[in-house]
Formats: sequence, C-alpha cells, structure tokens
Amino acid sequence: MRQRLGAGHVARVEAWRQMAGLAGAGLVAGVMNALAGGGTFAAFPALIASGLPPTVANATCNTALLPGAAASAWTLRRHLTAFGPLAMRTLAGLTLAGGAVGAWLLHLTSEAAFRAIVPWLLLLASLTLTFGTRLRRALERSEFRLHAGGAAALQFALGVYGGYFGGAVGLLMMASWVLVSDLPIQRLAPARTLLLTCANAAACVLFAGLGLIAWTRAAPVALGGVAGGVLGARVGMKLPALWVRAATLAITYATTVVFFLRAY
Repeated sequence: MRQRLGAGHVARVEAWRQMAGLAGAGLVAGVMNALAGGGTFAAFPALIASGLPPTVANATCNTALLPGAAASAWTLRRHLTAFGPLAMRTLAGLTLAGGAVGAWLLHLTSEAAFRAIVPWLLLLASLTLTFGTRLRRALERSEFRLHAGGAAALQFALGVYGGYFGGAVGLLMMASWVLVSDLPIQRLAPARTLLLTCANAAACVLFAGLGLIAWTRAAPVALGGVAGGVLGARVGMKLPALWVRAATLAITYATTVVFFLRAY
C-alpha cells in the first residue's frame, strides 16, 4: 500500500513539474512574441521534451499560442488599415483557407518526414528573424508590386505556412507585404496580428477535429503565453532593443542546431 502511495505521489509531483515547465516555456514564448517574435522556438521544443510526437507538438503549440495572438488582434482591431489591392475580408478569407490547408498537410505528413522537415523550417524561421528587415528593405527598393491575383496567391501561401508550422510567419508577412503595399511597417502591424490569428485559428479547428491537440499540455503553455505577452509588452519598453534581439536570436539558433543534430 505504501509503495502504491509512494508511486502515486512521485507521479503527481512529476506531472506538476511538467506542467510548470510547460507554463514556463509558454511564458518565455509569450515574452518573445511580444518583443520580437519567435515564440514557437520556446514552446515547440518544450512540448516535444514533454513526450509528444513532433506533429502533435506542433499542433499543440499552434493552439496554445492562439489565445495570446487573438487577444492582441482584438486589442488592435480599431487600428486595422486596408492595404494593397485586396480588401481585409478577402485577405482574412484567404488566410483562413491557407491555414486549413496547411493543417491538413501537417496531418498527411508522417512523423518521420516531419522530424526531417522541422530543422529546415526552424532554419527558415531563424533566417527570417535575422534578415527579415533587410529582406523587406530589399523588396522595397525593387519597386515591384503584385496585382490582385499575385497578392491573393501570396497571402494564401502565407496562410498555408502558418497552418503547417508558423514559425516567424508574422515576420514573413511584414516582409512580403512590401510587394503589395507602400504603407509603413507600423500601420501593417494590426493586420499582421489579425491574419496571423486567422491562420492559427483555422489550423486549430482542423487540428481539434483530427485529434492532434494534446489539451492537457496546451493549457499550461497557453496560460504562460498570455502572462508572457503581458509581461513582454511592459518590459519591452524598458529593455534595450539590442539585448532583446540578441536573446531572441540566441534561442532561435540554439534550438535550430539542436533539432538538426537530432534529425541528422
């Protein structure tokens, strides 16, 4: 009897430790998203470390970080500005459709294939975090602009990426929107937050229907993410931008290297 009680106590303590670790990862992810983006680099590895298969960890990460993104989108709704040749409703619809397609593609991807793909997706996200601003400036100097058809294809593709993986998709949106709009980056931020939320929401609905979400793991990450978003918004005004960027890039590249070592 005592052995059973002892084993049960150990299991409960381990479960609480795991929940605390996931909440901590969510906190870091929320802070990162509020400061510079890249919260996936904190939450996704933690979910894999908790024992989830990569595809389930990815779907759970997407779901867990949705509340924070949705809260930001709601907060910024009054600042939405139309841009480019397409209406905001059209952009939202394309992003929702793309997010659903991306989630379905994830469902069709085997665990082995996703393990091999993830390091490259992380590398893409890392490079976007590093060179996103330079890419935007380079595209800006080209003065090339997409018309309605090209803009629709671009936004749909961004939605697919957001639903499939989503690391740094917000930065990809901001960089690529130079091809459809001349608006300054500050005025595009509310649209980025809304459309990022659309991609995540569409993917989450599909993930839930397909049974890809580990809800008991998603909950602590989500709670930590909301707290981290609030903390990051407050602290971000006080920290030097160089420190924030250095810390973010250190986490992203360290995570990418670890996943490459594990996969190859």
